[in-house]
Amino acid sequence: MSLKIRLTRGGAKKRPYYRIVIADARSPRDGRFIERIGSYNPMLPKDSAERVKLDAERAKFWLERGAQPTDRVARFLSQAGLVKWQAGSNPKKAQPKAKAQERLKAAQAAAGGADAAAG
Repeated sequence: MSLKIRLTRGGAKKRPYYRIVIADARSPRDGRFIERIGSYNPMLPKDSAERVKLDAERAKFWLERGAQPTDRVARFLSQAGLVKWQAGSNPKKAQPKAKAQERLKAAQAAAGGADAAAG
């Protein structure tokens, strides 16, 4: 069974509140979980101590048993000194995909042909 340390959403509409839980990777986001180890309230200021509450001892226990944190939870765990997290970089993500590149080339060729006919 592959385990994840992830967030489950709670709270009202436009007022999110998250619990940090240990869950089977196949279970739904807000579905069944094994253990609740903390909470995250994004509505509080970033410097507030109440923004992220985490039971570091239990998190360490589950990390030793192979639980994989999601990216957001990995940030919280790195602040607690349990894992090393670094920001990912994917510069290719912002580039247009293959079909969009073809359309751009076709548009440039059409514009180049129109300029040659006009000039």
